[in-house]
Amino acid sequence: MVEALRDAGVVVTGAGGGIGAALARRFAGEGARVVVNDLDGDKAKAVAEEIGGIAVPGDASAIVGAAREALGGTVDVYCANAGVAFEDAGPAEPLDERSWALSWDVNVMAHVRAAHALLPEWLERGRGRFVSTVSAAGLLTMIGAPSYSATKHGALAFAEWLALTYRHRGVKVHAICPQGVRTDMLAATGTAGDLVLRPTAIEPEDVADALLRGMEEDRFLILPHREVAEYYRVRATAPEHWLSNMNHIQQKWEAAR
Repeated sequence: MVEALRDAGVVVTGAGGGIGAALARRFAGEGARVVVNDLDGDKAKAVAEEIGGIAVPGDASAIVGAAREALGGTVDVYCANAGVAFEDAGPAEPLDERSWALSWDVNVMAHVRAAHALLPEWLERGRGRFVSTVSAAGLLTMIGAPSYSATKHGALAFAEWLALTYRHRGVKVHAICPQGVRTDMLAATGTAGDLVLRPTAIEPEDVADALLRGMEEDRFLILPHREVAEYYRVRATAPEHWLSNMNHIQQKWEAAR
């Protein structure tokens, strides 16, 4: 039990299913008052009714005001969880600029807009908590998904910047970086996801458990797959070895397509 969550006002975007729904359920179980956001209003309402929360459907980039009002004026924890992913062979193929623009808007700018709306109040009262669902792709990369990889790196960079800039003023930041999770988004990763992510995929509830442990320990980086830490170390200390290994996986993917 995280005592700070009892009666806290929590917002979870993209909470109509998958990781977001698991987070919403877990926060509600900790005694928090939870706003459930999703573009799909029916899904948001279904999860909200299940957990005794409040549904605030709509674009995750623009719901801070409505969520704050629904919670009685204060947001204590904001989970920037909504995300999009596309399988895209890369720049050698025809460029789908709409997919890139949507990835940038949802995976990065929605986080920036939320922080912009939340920070003045948090800094004034000296506390607040921002949770960014990043993905291991933000620490590493993901074959077959250049827009996802690039924007998740951006999401991690922004979360890291928030953490180092405001931690002395009471703002806590957590970046969740799982590999495969059994959600609808895993299916959207296509054949690359089948090769790289599905074999070690975990349940959304495992991600929620990892976040709550990280919150108790005040950890920035949340790694539901422990092996990601070693992959991240190799990427940083032996980049040529890392790139060579990833290229072998790329070749396997190309052969299997």
